Amino acid sequence: MSSVSVQLSSDFGYVILTAAAGWVFLQYLAWNVIKARKKYDVQYPTLYSEKSKEFNCFQRAHQHTLEVYPQFLIFLVFGGLELPKLSSVFGILFFAGRYMYAQGYYRALPVDQNRPLLGYVGFFGVYLNSIYFALKLLGVV
Repeated sequence: MSSVSVQLSSDFGYVILTAAAGWVFLQYLAWNVIKARKKYDVQYPTLYSEKSKEFNCFQRAHQHTLEVYPQFLIFLVFGGLELPKLSSVFGILFFAGRYMYAQGYYRALPVDQNRPLLGYVGFFGVYLNSIYFALKLLGVV
């Protein structure tokens, strides 16, 4: 078993800024859920309303992003160790796609909910960057 040293390039700062932007984006989605709670009169601790499909759309857009965010963040960091600028670009694409996804979900239009391919491009971009980094560490590439 051999060891590998990883040296961070100054470009890794882009990855850190992308992760920080992700936190801001998650707060934006959460704020929209808070506003929807007031608008549709859904009281805490109710997670999903049986009366308001509209509220559920706000809640679900936020929840689904939270469901994929941990994996995205891990892949962003691992991929960013080798390809920081490219990983950051993919990260921005992920957030843009998630924004478009949320906007479609807020309108409760099924066709809009699945529209943004951009988010998947961003997610699978950082995923593939991570795989590339792993293969490079293993000496395969």
